[in-house]
Amino acid sequence: MIMPMKMLEESLNKKVSLLLKDNRILQGILSGYDDYMNMVLDEVEESGDNVTKKIGTVVIRGSNVVRIVPL
Repeated sequence: MIMPMKMLEESLNKKVSLLLKDNRILQGILSGYDDYMNMVLDEVEESGDNVTKKIGTVVIRGSNVVRIVPL
């Protein structure tokens, strides 16, 4: 099993998919993170309710993330 911080380090500047607590899915380029797993994603697309929209750069609080998948 891979540790979350190691996975974030390996995924830096690569595309990831995040499942959030409210069941939204964000896909974007992981451009930064901190020790609390707060993340900055660029070129983000949000999927939910059968709609996909581009939302640009976002900062995600680590406690809102359920799953991180490298793409």
